[in-house]
Amino acid sequence: MFKIIRNVVIIFVLILIVIGYQVFVINKASKEDFLRAATNYSVEKGVNVSELADQLEQKGIIKSASSFKLYAKLNDLAAKLKAGEYQFPQGASTEDIIKILASGQSGQKEKEILIKEGMNNKTIEEYLKKENLINDGSFLKLAATLTSQLPEEFRQYDFIKEAPTKVDLEGFLFPDTYRLYANDGGEALVRKMLANFDNKVTSEMRAEVKRQNKSLYQVLVMASIIEKEVRSTDDMKMVSGIFWNRINSGQRLESCATLAYILGVNKAQYSYEDTQIDSPFNTYRNDGLPPTPIGNPGFRAIEAAIYPTKNDYNFFLSDPKTGNTVWARTFEEHKANKAKYLQ
Repeated sequence: MFKIIRNVVIIFVLILIVIGYQVFVINKASKEDFLRAATNYSVEKGVNVSELADQLEQKGIIKSASSFKLYAKLNDLAAKLKAGEYQFPQGASTEDIIKILASGQSGQKEKEILIKEGMNNKTIEEYLKKENLINDGSFLKLAATLTSQLPEEFRQYDFIKEAPTKVDLEGFLFPDTYRLYANDGGEALVRKMLANFDNKVTSEMRAEVKRQNKSLYQVLVMASIIEKEVRSTDDMKMVSGIFWNRINSGQRLESCATLAYILGVNKAQYSYEDTQIDSPFNTYRNDGLPPTPIGNPGFRAIEAAIYPTKNDYNFFLSDPKTGNTVWARTFEEHKANKAKYLQ
């Protein structure tokens, strides 16, 4: 009986020692072992907690590798430390550093970026590299992945499930202001953009699309064209009415925005030769909508594509000097407007 009591006491004492040492480690990490200045450090892929602790101690980022390893182990964080570029803030303790490494957040301030309406996926990729964010090509790689081959988390969205299987994410990556850490990858941005799209394109808007016997993907293709054609919200809705009328009457869209997409250049007026380019995106030669969006439309363009303004115009152009839209009901009126504003 005495032996049992003694063993219980010993175990209890050992538990108290472990708990006490853990408290000591935490207290030491919080009060003694902290950075005097912000410190940059790159954690390589494949490094284990023991190697990382030794490296951080050698660099003077932490004072005790053993304290680092013990804290990480006792708090079940040893296997959760992530590779990446980090900036540990001034005053960060060993505990703070471990938590930053486990969260995958760099400790740097987030950088704000603006993805403008109408930017296509390749343009977004170029912009990210210019801003020194996501330089590894992971954004475009994911953005160019066919919807049927996306990671499971992205295929859970209804709008992805309903999209054609042989198209990528062009059109679904919602233009907006986003905040990214320096070590965020393309997956992080795509995740935010798709979630934003899902939030902004409301259930009422989607119900209206179905009521019109259209698919959301058709609406996105139309919206991407409208986005490039005119500037104001009212004009977008007017152009939407004209373009849907053309499709319903069997007339070709004849959108200059699609020529600009093919040629990679905007012109005040395109030549006859331009309109004869052999491309599935050439709406001067092909009936109906192009096969995919020509960019990622913003909310105003998407809304315009769903809620067009009914009108009896059939032609329009933009005055190069003012940007104002000039409307015409007949081709003769349109020719006169071209002679007046584009010559």
